[in-house]
Amino acid sequence: MLSRRSSGVLMHPTSLPSRGGIGDFGQAAYRFVDWLTAAKQTLWQILPLGPVGYGNSPYSCTSAFAGNALMISLERLADRGLIDRDKVASLPDGDMPVDFDSVREHKWPLLREAACTFLKSAGPLGRGRFEKFCRTAEWWLEDYVLYSVLREHFSNQPWNQWPREIVHREPKAIAGLRRELHDHIDQERFLQFAFFEQWKALRSYCSARGIRVIGDVAIFVSYDSADVWTHPEIFRLKPDLSCEVVAGVPPDAFSETGQRWGNPLYNWEALKERGYDWWIDRMRWTLANCDIVRLDHFRGFEACWEIPADDPTAVNGHWTPGPNDSLFKALKNELGDLPFIAEDLGYITKDVRELRKRLNIPGMKVIEFGFGDKGAHIYLPHLFTPDSVVYTGTHDNDTTVGWWNSIAREDEKVWAIQYLGKVDDGIEWAFIRAAYTSVATLAVIPVQDVLGLDSEARMNIPSKPGGNWTWRFHKGALTGELAEKLALLTVVTDRDCNLKAPTGINPGAFAA
Repeated sequence: MLSRRSSGVLMHPTSLPSRGGIGDFGQAAYRFVDWLTAAKQTLWQILPLGPVGYGNSPYSCTSAFAGNALMISLERLADRGLIDRDKVASLPDGDMPVDFDSVREHKWPLLREAACTFLKSAGPLGRGRFEKFCRTAEWWLEDYVLYSVLREHFSNQPWNQWPREIVHREPKAIAGLRRELHDHIDQERFLQFAFFEQWKALRSYCSARGIRVIGDVAIFVSYDSADVWTHPEIFRLKPDLSCEVVAGVPPDAFSETGQRWGNPLYNWEALKERGYDWWIDRMRWTLANCDIVRLDHFRGFEACWEIPADDPTAVNGHWTPGPNDSLFKALKNELGDLPFIAEDLGYITKDVRELRKRLNIPGMKVIEFGFGDKGAHIYLPHLFTPDSVVYTGTHDNDTTVGWWNSIAREDEKVWAIQYLGKVDDGIEWAFIRAAYTSVATLAVIPVQDVLGLDSEARMNIPSKPGGNWTWRFHKGALTGELAEKLALLTVVTDRDCNLKAPTGINPGAFAA
């Protein structure tokens, strides 16, 4: 599935310089795709698109299926007459870092206004598309929109702090709230409809230009999510529905107490007895919305670090088996061969490597990791194999320039220069050339490295509790000169195969 030698850029849509304080699926997204086309790139990698919860992390979403409504383009809604253009024009138009609280304060009322306008006055074509979406997505949509409205109704408290009859989903109580909150629930349905229609339009624009989207699936889901509230039986919960155990990683050289992520662990035995139906549904929906899927924390499918839920750190955890081959066999039987990429970074054992190879899933190589001791050399191109995806860095690392200026030791710099040669046009371009000239089938570069940005452009610092996921790039930063430079490298490294000419698809053709 990943046999075509290709290259592309890692950039989450929230990082676009769109109007309204956060990147969205409007004109800035289409301009980015046009730039990818000019640069002869055929991959666009994103982070999870779900509605963010605690810490605004896309890896801590309140649903494994829903979309983050903050990415809906208000301008596209105004094009449909659903919002007054002057109200949209009054929102900030720039590229300042995302202030999530401010965005919610100013964008949510306009999204609600658009929803009310549509529900009151949509014509037969729009109403028909909306009703078709609701029927098609009903299997996850109804649970999510109810959860989302109830969360707001109960002052944004997590679901386990709602009234007991709602926590346990007693049918009479649920039915009563559905009647009481009917209008708000319908508005939430519209927002999911608008999100996926706009995303579908953007993906069609990509496809017409030969660009494949690499999506991202976090192995775990947030405890405070529609998924855990709706399907407690597939998670390891106590009778009172609190977590029995939670996920994390063990102590290592970077943290004496390890990392306690707090996600509930799956009841893999229960899922296996059900034929892994929830995971099959999840992957089917994911592949309806992207072309290739990066599996975050792949090692958790072989074994994960199980921590007693009452423990404040990860010290007392232990490794517990994951589903291993059985989950992937069930996925293949139901969905066929799947275009996966395994995020196999960090502490990876022989068993994890063998699982990945048995499943024929490419792994990740990050050049930034390669210049330490000999054990780190697995991340240098001379040891790559074609069944790999090479990155200069990821969303969790500093930018290449930031690493070079602030993190890299002097001996690492010496080794890097010996390995890469002259770095006259910046260390980031030396890394990019190393990635593109490698034998790895896919090469993906964070947009921060294409732009040569320092640590201020970092997307995430894993140990930092707040202030992450806010970075946006400046308007006009992705220039024609940069596109030409990357295009030339793409051609000479044979990564420009099967490019399509633009077909003139109207970017708004499918927009809500």
